[in-house]
Amino acid sequence: MRQRATFFHRNEDAIEPASLKVSGRSLSGPNLKAVREDRFTLGLDELPAELQELLRISQELYIRWASPVPYQSLGPWSSRLSPGLHVFYTPQADAGANVASDHELCLLLRRLGPVECSSPYKSFSRLPNDRFSHSTALQYYQPVYDLADFVEYIVQYACEPADAECRTRFNAVKQASSLDFSYDAISHVAKVTALWGRQDQTLSISAPAAHRVEVGLLTPNQAPNVGEHEIGVTGLLTVLGEDSKPAPTLFAFPSRHKQAGTGFSSAFLTPAGLHPTMQLNISSNRLPMKDSYCSLHALLTLPRTIFADKYQLEDPLFLASKNLTALRYISQPVDLEAPDYVMDIWGSSVLLELSTPVTESKEGFTAEIPLHLRYQAPQQGGESTFEVPYPAVFWACAAEEGTKFPNSPFDRVNLGYDGLFGPRTLFWHLDPVAERLVIGGKVPVLDLNKSQSINTVTSIVVIVGFAWVVYRLLTVYLRTGYSAAQPVKVTEKKQQ
Repeated sequence: MRQRATFFHRNEDAIEPASLKVSGRSLSGPNLKAVREDRFTLGLDELPAELQELLRISQELYIRWASPVPYQSLGPWSSRLSPGLHVFYTPQADAGANVASDHELCLLLRRLGPVECSSPYKSFSRLPNDRFSHSTALQYYQPVYDLADFVEYIVQYACEPADAECRTRFNAVKQASSLDFSYDAISHVAKVTALWGRQDQTLSISAPAAHRVEVGLLTPNQAPNVGEHEIGVTGLLTVLGEDSKPAPTLFAFPSRHKQAGTGFSSAFLTPAGLHPTMQLNISSNRLPMKDSYCSLHALLTLPRTIFADKYQLEDPLFLASKNLTALRYISQPVDLEAPDYVMDIWGSSVLLELSTPVTESKEGFTAEIPLHLRYQAPQQGGESTFEVPYPAVFWACAAEEGTKFPNSPFDRVNLGYDGLFGPRTLFWHLDPVAERLVIGGKVPVLDLNKSQSINTVTSIVVIVGFAWVVYRLLTVYLRTGYSAAQPVKVTEKKQQ
């Protein structure tokens, strides 16, 4: 196993290199205000047996989790996802693998939290791969907002019962801002990446004897030769067990994801009713790139309790009234009539292009997205709640002709929306501004406390109505009697 721990901090938060202490296979130093990323690279034989079996019948598997707690990011970790559990999956082509993966993948996902997955071919939606080939075949989402179940699963596999230090190390993952698992059949390795947002980080890392651990303390470096599609960094690198002191480094690498420097918030207009409208408040329409075409997009990840009507979003005049330009993508299928409790599919994702003011300014603007709630299962009290994660809002800009994005040490791909754009697209992300990146409301449903009385009253009304019809028929019969109808002679006229 290989581990890479990276601390990315601002220049003003730097610490003195002399304060770092490298002792054997450990590194320590003063607390550092930074973003921290830990990436573990593992071979198949280092994974749990059930996960090995799943990956052997998988072409690609990417699991992305994002926290509902807002965090501040820096440098190469600017990409955003809606809070919750995202799965992007491509099974191998042969039919036997597909049958086996029905059980294995959903079993694995249920270890990560309260996941309602029956099989990839019932619960997942299909992603388009006719435009660009860098997209997986299937997508799944579940509003899982904490990692408690996942951490417990890992602790049981990786830690001995008496190893308190191991448990403490993995319990720190519960506070992570995001967690990624990536595997593809070409590399035959799995990568697990945990990210903590900008905060005070404890600088104390040890390397087990059989593991290679690299530690980096990096800060931005805006060198003149760094392109708009690249990020320049400088700092210190240390390979534990090999280096006696940190070594200085300076390099640049391509990155498709950057920070736009503006924010947004989201809320439902009140009263919400059964057809709530999501309002996006964008703090500024300032373009992130001056000499390139850029368009502002919002990607909504909608659980199956709520959906967008694609036919409603195809009317240009209606879109213009909501500050929307076009519906660029909606996952299929989306049943417009089915209630929530009879559906197998997870929900839907919607990519909308927003209409920005013609004149660029630092003043904000709003856009409104009409949505529709499905009928919910009956509840005690006659009221149910629904929640929708914050969307991901970003500028999509075209990079210069000839720009390439080779693999970088901090690359993050297969996020759902990157497969909907060309390979030369730069994403400039807006930061969500809220205390919790989930919005919702209440919706009326059938009250189970009153359902019995409703059934009784309905039965009485039906019986009384039937008795009234029978009574009226008998009244007519007793008054007029009944006789067979006499044949009527019909005279046909010749038509001219």
